[in-house]
Amino acid sequence: MSDSAPRSTRQASPDRLAMLGGARAVPRTRRIPAWPRVTDSDREAVLRSLSSGRFTTAAVGEQEIESLEREWAERVGTRHCVMVSNGTAALSVALGALGIEPGDEVIVPALSFIASAVAPLHILAVPVFVDIDPRTYNLVPHLVEAAITPRTRAIVVVHLHGLPVDMDEIRAIADKHGLAVVEDAAQAHGAVYRGRTVGSLGAVNTFSLNVSKNLATCGEGGLITTDDDGIARRAAMLRQFGEVATKKAERSYVGHLLGFNHKPNAIQAAFTRSQLERFDEEAKLRDENVRRFLDRLAALPGLVTPVVPDDRSHAWHILRFRTDPEAWGLEPGHAGPLRAALMRALRSEGVPASHYQMMSLPQQRVFRDRLGYGGLPWRLPGVAPREYRAEDQPTTLAVINDSFTLQKAHLSPEAGPLLSVYADAFEKVWRHRDVLARHAVSMEYKAPWETADEIAAAEWEEITE
Repeated sequence: MSDSAPRSTRQASPDRLAMLGGARAVPRTRRIPAWPRVTDSDREAVLRSLSSGRFTTAAVGEQEIESLEREWAERVGTRHCVMVSNGTAALSVALGALGIEPGDEVIVPALSFIASAVAPLHILAVPVFVDIDPRTYNLVPHLVEAAITPRTRAIVVVHLHGLPVDMDEIRAIADKHGLAVVEDAAQAHGAVYRGRTVGSLGAVNTFSLNVSKNLATCGEGGLITTDDDGIARRAAMLRQFGEVATKKAERSYVGHLLGFNHKPNAIQAAFTRSQLERFDEEAKLRDENVRRFLDRLAALPGLVTPVVPDDRSHAWHILRFRTDPEAWGLEPGHAGPLRAALMRALRSEGVPASHYQMMSLPQQRVFRDRLGYGGLPWRLPGVAPREYRAEDQPTTLAVINDSFTLQKAHLSPEAGPLLSVYADAFEKVWRHRDVLARHAVSMEYKAPWETADEIAAAEWEEITE
């Protein structure tokens, strides 16, 4: 790639792109603020838990886990909360507590972290993938209804990146067909939909407390919320070998259900409880910082910034941007190359532009090749043959191809100044639109999933040598 200006002029210009040898817009001294923030209160909470000598739900008299469950249920607005070891476990336990059985179908969006779809596999249910909306990146209600079959039992809605799904429409479809709705709110802590907090809208709902999440722990954790007494009781049993954990008596070691070992860690519960004390304040500051940032970026032609309908809020876990090649004077087929050129330019300037998932869920080998448990659940009696074809979800492929994300850099409430410098970098890159447009037209290009396939093939070869 070359700039058309004379070499001496390019070298003298302070606005020269960093990828062409100019100075970075984001100085190397500018660091992403640490996330999660760890304060003295967090340290004291962890020490309090250590001093108790009670570290899991199996310990009689343990208080941190039970307290976090009560506090999160109150925060979300549900009758119950059950803590488990991680967000994926939360989904598996939630589906199990609903009574999902082997061979049942569970609808899942085609764009999400793989946990949203492997959780059904863990209980031998069949994931059925549905395409997403091109602006919200969430499930499209009428496509959900079209995917329902006599074997469908549940719909897993993922509030992707922190924006709530069209829950009223999805729940109306679910009620019409007698299905359960499960909220995967791993990225949406605190988001509100039409006056209600996510995690209170489905039959059973899940959150992740992974160290990268908006509400974090010092490692891994998961939360399950529900208003249903029976679901809550079964979830608590499933997390600990199917046992009844009374919390007031010695453990019986009697398994009444086929359960998991997904017991949570009291130290991590204590850490999250401390984080929860300032959660609302930090979420408010994050919202202000991100909105200022996006207001500046919205003025850049050909950059599609996140949308937030008036009837809901956004938790801003991840920021996704799409490219519009026509606004750059390019053909639609250049959307992917334009995205690649922009990512290269932005990263050179110091903006950590990245992918979020380089392939759709149907493209993941476990689904594409129907690996599961020796071919189960797809080989179970009565389960119809199913081919997972990525082209059946064209919007998902388009979004993966033409979009990039910012992750983690904006989570800290102290990220405002850094986001301002990032906006400077975006504006600098946009001043060189002609250079980037020419590069997008001439570059050799592979779609993200093609690159991911090459990486996967190399990894597979290494582990099967």
